[in-house]
Amino acid sequence: MFTGGAMHFTVEKENFLKALSRVQGIVEKRNTIPILANVLIEADEKGISITATDLEVGMKAFYPAKVDKIGKITVSAKKLYEITKELPEKEISFKAKENCWVEIKCGKAIFNIVGLSADEFPYFPYPEKDNFLTIKSNIIKEMIDKTYFSISTDETKYNLNGIYFKYEKIGEESKLILIATDGHRLSMISKKIDLSNDNELNKGIIFPRKGIYELKKMSDEDESDIKIGFMDNNAVIKKDKTIVIMRLVDGEFPDYNRVIPKQNEYIAQIDRNDFLHSLRRMSILSNEKSKGIKISIKNNYLEISSSNPEFGDAREELEINYSGPDLSIGYNARYIMDVLQNQDSEKIELHIKDNLSPGILKAVDDSDYLAVIMPMRL
Repeated sequence: MFTGGAMHFTVEKENFLKALSRVQGIVEKRNTIPILANVLIEADEKGISITATDLEVGMKAFYPAKVDKIGKITVSAKKLYEITKELPEKEISFKAKENCWVEIKCGKAIFNIVGLSADEFPYFPYPEKDNFLTIKSNIIKEMIDKTYFSISTDETKYNLNGIYFKYEKIGEESKLILIATDGHRLSMISKKIDLSNDNELNKGIIFPRKGIYELKKMSDEDESDIKIGFMDNNAVIKKDKTIVIMRLVDGEFPDYNRVIPKQNEYIAQIDRNDFLHSLRRMSILSNEKSKGIKISIKNNYLEISSSNPEFGDAREELEINYSGPDLSIGYNARYIMDVLQNQDSEKIELHIKDNLSPGILKAVDDSDYLAVIMPMRL
């Protein structure tokens, strides 16, 4: 069956489209090296594999296909995805021809596109040893959902451009802790997980932002477990027939224990949904860039207000549980909303000290999570 000549396989459109859609987020957009805009497609006896990399994060996934001739080729990830998306819901024939041309046929549509030789594609390291930690998908999904929005997008703060993973023994319990911060806010979640004590996570490592988004997508897909391993300065993530390799961020993560305030003794208990919707309304008139709103807390009620010389002002009162002194604090509404919309708890607690100190947000029924938000001057 596997005769000489160029590669040829047929594949279901749904499988091929899923494969190509998965790698779009990894493919290098800036195109400093032309081959990085391509996907590597390899066909062998078992089916096809599709690989993409930007040299920081790489992904390789295996899919079923009927292979007539084995071989490999690279083609533009974007163009191949756009073509596949528009093809009829039929089987696709994919054939590599001479001079790296590729013929794609589906129904009565025929495309001939230019590829690049597979020999130029960067090497994708394959983990030799099977020394992986296993974590349930739904746990990793929750942990990332509750922290990733605090990752810094400032490229100069490269050590904050990711999520810090650390495995710690706290008293009798062993916990995996995830922390993200951009210097203005911090999100931290810990979960009781039994991992072997001999692993890289004991030292604490930083997963890069782009790799986190891929890990998030993997954890979203289905319930099967995620395996995490380490190789040189890379994290290797395996799930079913997909492998993602990402280069870890080289840098020191700040000492988060110094950032979390210890003396926030005044606690306001607020309905999460009411708080979120009120912040959404009030932030409409806040400054576009800083999203500054004022929170005034008095005995059992809270007022959120915003004002903008260009548009006007707004305010809204909420009933809360609070019996501390009157306080007025400026916050970036976006930071609080990010926390609230990634929680499922009905009630949220705001722990405060005074109008100049960072506030802490916690869910009433979830001791695993906390967020720290710096105040702003309004």
